[in-house]
Amino acid sequence: MQRRLLPSLLISVVSFFALGSVAQTGAPVTGVIHSPDVDLGYEVYGQPTGETPVIAVNGGPGLSHKYMIQNNVWEKLAERRQVVFYDQRGTGASKHLQPGASQTMDAQVGDLEAVRTHFGFEKVDLVGDSYGGFLAMAYASTHPERVHKLILSDSPPPAFKDMVHLLPQVFPDIEEEDAAIQKQSGDTDEAAQKQLLNHFRMIFYSEDLLHAYLAHIGDLGYVPSVGAAVSQSAAKIDMTAQLPKFNLPVLVITGRHDMNVAPLNAWRMYKAIPGAKLEVFAKSGHLPSYEEPDKYVKVVEDFLSAK
Repeated sequence: MQRRLLPSLLISVVSFFALGSVAQTGAPVTGVIHSPDVDLGYEVYGQPTGETPVIAVNGGPGLSHKYMIQNNVWEKLAERRQVVFYDQRGTGASKHLQPGASQTMDAQVGDLEAVRTHFGFEKVDLVGDSYGGFLAMAYASTHPERVHKLILSDSPPPAFKDMVHLLPQVFPDIEEEDAAIQKQSGDTDEAAQKQLLNHFRMIFYSEDLLHAYLAHIGDLGYVPSVGAAVSQSAAKIDMTAQLPKFNLPVLVITGRHDMNVAPLNAWRMYKAIPGAKLEVFAKSGHLPSYEEPDKYVKVVEDFLSAK
């Protein structure tokens, strides 16, 4: 399963001007944050407002954030608050990585903290998508004073060993295709890219939306070696004991038809985190932000705006 997990966990300057106003998003602003290990590429939507800024943490591991911005969900959310994406070390716009740089969870958490520090955010709202939810939980456990609210969107559980993952049972035909690719091409980047596309074929509820998504995604910047290294590190981590200690508002989101990270994972996290909220998207697989975008915007906006 570790090979399949790699692509599956598939996760704004804080000066508080214009209090109470609605910002116009415009074109995103891009830039680079320099660190000893890596130059972290980022993309910012929206302007500073009186609302807590969002850092969106993408999944993968080994993917850039591009898979998350295939519609206008984040532009809509950025009308009221600033939203920052960044590419995790070794991927996308963050490929300038020093030789031998670590891919441990501590390093990943440190990069997320570097993003927060760069923008001068006192606190942030974290939206962790897929594997990004795992990283967001690790950050919230390490820097609880810096997280205002936390959203876990189709996130794996706090320990990979406990994950309920149903793709082999539901898509044996595509799994067989993957096995054939592996047998023919081995652990090559070309094979990994084909397997990534096969993976996306298994994570949608709507076949029409699947085809629309695949027609426009282009190169997702998948780096298999990064995915493998991060997965190996993450597999050693168990944050189960941390969840009951979360003392902040948490929203857990799941697609009813997510066979990649089955809804039972979300249910267990929802039950483990005091006061957490759960939202189930009835017509979604692993990407409710794409399959039910209007509902996703409303659910996230309502949660982030609630006092």
